[in-house]
Amino acid sequence: MRQRPEPEPADAYVFEKPSKTKLKAQAHELQALGEALVAMPPSRLKDVPMPEGLRDAIAQYRRTKSFEGQRRQLQFVGKQMRFADEAPLRAAVDAFKLGSAKDTLALHETERWRDELVADDDALTRWAGEFPDSDLQRLRSLVRAARKDAAAAPEQRNGRGYRELFQFVKPWLGSAAGQPVHAAGADDDDAEHGDD
Repeated sequence: MRQRPEPEPADAYVFEKPSKTKLKAQAHELQALGEALVAMPPSRLKDVPMPEGLRDAIAQYRRTKSFEGQRRQLQFVGKQMRFADEAPLRAAVDAFKLGSAKDTLALHETERWRDELVADDDALTRWAGEFPDSDLQRLRSLVRAARKDAAAAPEQRNGRGYRELFQFVKPWLGSAAGQPVHAAGADDDDAEHGDD
């Protein structure tokens, strides 16, 4: 006679339903990820894999002008996030934030060098040691102009010397090889954050 298999304990197959608190926390995380996605530039989002519904919801959010409409659309983006694979979206947001942090760090490093060059002659010697291929004659001229501008009365300052020195330093710090990223004379009007 065949023996009957032992019945498994009743709690062996108990499906543990997530608590409402856990579900709510997951929904908030998806909502925050959706907010980060809509804050990213469209050029960074175009290659990120996501469902078309989510892509359309983000595009609609960008077209919506009213505050209340954007709030509702952002909730809809959060709902669409439920159907998306979170990993590539989170990776895209992290990569964007890391790039932004690196840009900020480079900006602060450029401002630090500019301030040191204006404040101290030894900084010019250190610069020449670190970046021997830079146009040192032009750098000295820019430092003199920035110092002259700093010595002027506040109402007579125009900040041009500081901006030009910032623009000279910036491309040299943008490359690890000690070569400028682009020609040192090229103008970047968007980088005049160094104004004091």
